Parts: sequence; C-alpha cells; structure tokens
Amino acid sequence: MSIEKVRMFLEEKNYDGILLRRRNNFSWVTGGNTNYIVQTMEAGVADWIITPEKAYLVTSKMEERRIVEEECRELSFSFEVLSVDWYTSVDGLIEEVTSNKRMATDMIYSDWDVVDEELSHYRSVLTEGERERYRNLCQKAAKAVEETCWELEPGQTENEIEAHLASKVLSSGMSIQVLLVATDERIYRYRHPIPTEKKLERHAMLVLCAEEGGLVANVTRLVYFGELPEELRRNSASVAKIDSVMNAATRVGVTAGDVIVAGVNEYANQGFPDDWKLLHQGGLTGYNSREFLANPETTNQVVVNQAYAWNPSLPGVKSEDTILLTEEGIEFMTHTGEWVYQEVEVDGVTFVRPAVLER
Repeated sequence: MSIEKVRMFLEEKNYDGILLRRRNNFSWVTGGNTNYIVQTMEAGVADWIITPEKAYLVTSKMEERRIVEEECRELSFSFEVLSVDWYTSVDGLIEEVTSNKRMATDMIYSDWDVVDEELSHYRSVLTEGERERYRNLCQKAAKAVEETCWELEPGQTENEIEAHLASKVLSSGMSIQVLLVATDERIYRYRHPIPTEKKLERHAMLVLCAEEGGLVANVTRLVYFGELPEELRRNSASVAKIDSVMNAATRVGVTAGDVIVAGVNEYANQGFPDDWKLLHQGGLTGYNSREFLANPETTNQVVVNQAYAWNPSLPGVKSEDTILLTEEGIEFMTHTGEWVYQEVEVDGVTFVRPAVLER
C-alpha cells in the first residue's frame, strides 16, 4: 500500500509526520481517488497528515461528506477526520496534531521541509494494482488520440480538433493535463504548440497527457492527408529511430541521463545534432506527466516498475508513448495495435513505433 511507502519514507528520513496537499499524492495514498475541485491547481480540498501511527484527513465541512463517502469509503487503513467551516483556515487543525513534531510536506507550509522530489522515488515505483490501472488509462488515452486522428477533417480548426479529442477524454473518465494541437507549418515552427484558430490543411499533430486516478498517460500521434512528402517520411523514420534508441537504453541500473545521452548521439547520427535542444526529451512519469525532465546530467537511476515517457522531435514529427519497465523489459502501454507502425531495429531488437497516419 502507498501509505506504507509514506511511512517507510518517514522512518528512513527520520520525520515524525508529513502533510500531503498535492492532488497526485492524495491519489497515490488512496489508490486512485481524487481530492480536487479546481482542476488547474496542484493542491486539492482535502489534505493528509500521516504519522507512523495515525492518518488524519483534513478538510472543510463543506467538502467533508463527499470526500469521506466517495473518495475514502473503501480505504484499507483507518483515519480520523478533522474539519472546519469553509470560511475558517485548516491551519489550526494542522498545528494541533503536529505540534512539537519534525514534519515534512509536499508543498510549502510553515518552515517544514518540502520533500516531494524525494517522495517521487517512492511514488514512482508502481505496485501491481497501479500498473494495471495505468495500462487501462494508457489504452484509453491512446485510443482517444488515434480515433480523433481518424475522424478529423481538413478545414477544422485546431481548437475544434482539441474539442473533439477533449470530448473523448472527458467522457471516458479521464481529465486533461496537456492537450496540444498543431497543423501544417505550425508543427515545424513550434515544438510545444497550443491550439489556435488555424485550420487544418494536410498535416496535424495531437499531443495528450491524460490523468485518471492520479496517473498520467502521455501520447503523441500525427496524421497527413494525401501522400506523405519524402522529407516528412524520412524525418518520421529518423525520429522513430531516436525514440527506439532511447527506449532500448532504458534499462535497470542506468541513469536517466544515460538515456538522454544515447538519444543525443542518435540525433547526431540522423543528421540533426542540435534538434534535441528545441524540446525537452521527456523523463520519468507516473503520478506526474513528468516527475522530472531528464537531461544529460540527470543522475536518477532507472528502476523496475517505473514508467517513462520519452518524446524526441524533428521538423514536422514527434514520437511519444508511455512505457513501463518490467522484469521482462520495456512495455509500451500506449501501444494499441490499431495504428500504422514502422519497425526499427536497435542492437538486434525490433521496436514497433508509430508512423504518420496517411489518409
């Protein structure tokens, strides 16, 4: 259970307790439940105070009934509810149960140590139950993107394409952390393109980071109307090779920096030595779209049962899927088998990577 990991953290780091306010940590501790009202805020409307012996749910009376009945009804650990009226600060409740304790927190509070980065080492190693939830989420997210690519039409604006994809995401029980759409020349000009009123002519890129139960699925797909230009076909093959090299390098015991270095070297091999600088290349994922963005100097070691999302890009193309490092190797959780693919060989291993859909 995640609460056991939190208590392991407390013991190993010699804290008397921790205050968890971030939405993703609430989901982590509760096995996939949520505590938010405003979707754009990192903090929710209910906090956890966890000590080696006890757990306290801290919230307002306005939120208490729903949080307890719907989000905490089936928890496998006991807890005490502390609540105040909505117009009163919860700080007094927090201070009441944490007085004279050495406390940590996942967001700035008082003068306590902020330890969310350290928590990510515990949070990112996924349990069997988390892995199953993640696989289901990744399939739903990837299918939403791919179905949208099959259904969109020239003449639609990027905003309209965004809305079409968003409706699939939301109706499937997911929420949106990132949804990017670019068409035609905007794919070449901007590696992080938010949707606009630009109308689709031939070429579209859809990027989604979808959240459910705190976990985040990351996926990118591209579509082209007509015969794919030769330059775009070459770039698609090159970015698939870079992506495959990075995924092949994602092995237990290496650092995330080692993976980035392998990717940087392959960018050069493909004739694009500086393009890796134009967009971050991804990193550890799970309860954040990225727990960290890896660079060549990153020392975090790759561990089994962690998830990663690498996202190399070249002019007009990008490759991104969510992978899980298992005992048997890499599992592409956002691979649906219902797309168009290209095979890439790296050190004798064949990787099946998404190609540009030609319609």
